[in-house]
Amino acid sequence: MSKLQIELDEYLAIRRALGFKLRLSGRLLQRFVDFASREGAEYITTELAVTWAMQPATAQPAQWANRLGMLRRFAQYCSANDPRNAVPPADLLPHRYHRPAPYLYRDDEIKRLLAAARRLPSVTGLRPITFFTLFGLYVATGLRVNEALHLDRNDVDLVNGVLTAARSLICRRLRSMRCLPLPTSRHGLVAVIVRF
Repeated sequence: MSKLQIELDEYLAIRRALGFKLRLSGRLLQRFVDFASREGAEYITTELAVTWAMQPATAQPAQWANRLGMLRRFAQYCSANDPRNAVPPADLLPHRYHRPAPYLYRDDEIKRLLAAARRLPSVTGLRPITFFTLFGLYVATGLRVNEALHLDRNDVDLVNGVLTAARSLICRRLRSMRCLPLPTSRHGLVAVIVRF
């Protein structure tokens, strides 16, 4: 077993004991250790780190920067144990992901979208109603995608017209919620929700 493999096993064990899952990081760092082994490298060098981080060549620069950042944290751990391991500079691949500007739908576009949702083909008939309701919820309440997808019947209070949404499953466990009013719209959104 290589020295880097031993370091990786220790690094992942320590971080996971602290509560980090490191599923993706663990897999990617294992790929780096395998890459270093194929290259005959016993220690992390900046050149080796950059060569690995910039794979695949077709990936976005932001992905390269993320891979190098992940590897950089591992290199810091390795360097503390053996200074022959180099820690790549933080600004080596500085690319950051830039979100596209949000698009605000006009009322006529929303009407067309909801009408198209109602015309979706379906074997059981639930698909058009489901998408009509989902899109209507997004429009009427400002729900985030994951919030809407994780809703269940207990999150809807039709008596008071309130929808309780968790930002994520983790927030749901931590009871971090936000309450949203359910407006009665001209599209009959509340009437559709009542059917469910």
